Amino acid sequence: MNSFGKLFRVHIFGESHGQVVGILMDGIPAGIPFSAEDLTKDLDRRRSGAAGTTPRKEDDIPLVKSGVFRGYTTGAPLLIQVENKNTRSRDYTELRKTPRPGHADFTAFKKFGGYEDYRGGGHFSGRLTTGLVAAGVLAKKMIAPAKVNATILEVGGSTDIEAAVQQAIREEDSIGGIIECRIRRLPAGIGEPFFDSVEAVLSHMVFSVPAIKGIEFGAGFAAAKMRGSEHNDNFISIEGTTETNHAGGINGGITNGNEIVFRVVVKPTSSTHKAQKTMNFVNEEMQELKVEGRHDTCIALRVPVVLEAAAAIAMADLMLQGQEIERINQPKDTIT
Repeated sequence: MNSFGKLFRVHIFGESHGQVVGILMDGIPAGIPFSAEDLTKDLDRRRSGAAGTTPRKEDDIPLVKSGVFRGYTTGAPLLIQVENKNTRSRDYTELRKTPRPGHADFTAFKKFGGYEDYRGGGHFSGRLTTGLVAAGVLAKKMIAPAKVNATILEVGGSTDIEAAVQQAIREEDSIGGIIECRIRRLPAGIGEPFFDSVEAVLSHMVFSVPAIKGIEFGAGFAAAKMRGSEHNDNFISIEGTTETNHAGGINGGITNGNEIVFRVVVKPTSSTHKAQKTMNFVNEEMQELKVEGRHDTCIALRVPVVLEAAAAIAMADLMLQGQEIERINQPKDTIT
């Protein structure tokens, strides 16, 4: 439903045009240095403002409501919320009868029987990734010294990011992209065979990010064109270091000590200013739809930090299960 994790549990809440969005986390070790200021860098990376991103601008000032005392996590549930202030809900009124192609308007209506908050996509909006990014900041601290980094490889089928975005803006259309994520300095032995493999848990979390439509690890789909002797990663050290990394750092669902590498596909934003055809569910006739409102030309531009957060959250949960993370980060010798 709206929760993820076994030992590190995150619970997402809010709507795009509701009062707040946020995240409730449980299972965070006590003693991790943390303040609201720690969230600023990653929240700024997610924020709009660059060419090709939505004109909607929010302050994204995080409010830490519980779970932190005297600058350290307490081990109790930690709640972070961010207020929504820059909303224009009138832009979405007509979409009740003419759902946007490719969006969740229709499925949300079917799922919740018309009671859903449809403004700005409601609970299905990418706005909720604000909470995921906040949780990712804590997760990155938990998995240290492991590091997570995501970069855009291409958008709109081109490696010239700026040119592809500008062309889409001129055409009043949207484009998708491919993003690569790498996780370094993970110990070998994390994950479980089959149902809780590293690939399975990472994929589960990654697909919680709106607009993600595909994922591949290591060589990915290119492995289908290789021979086994070519795809196999030859060991070159007793620590498990391999000559290549076609497996993406995972064998049998378990980390092998090499860098985890995976790539995701981000679809084009469903809401575009280009006129489309859709069904009017009131008069049961096809009609032209021109979506109003403020939307990203290329949502992929803002996904790297969200993907990092998703990966860190998944690995924090797996590492807690594997007892690679202590439940008290910095034990105190005396009562203070």
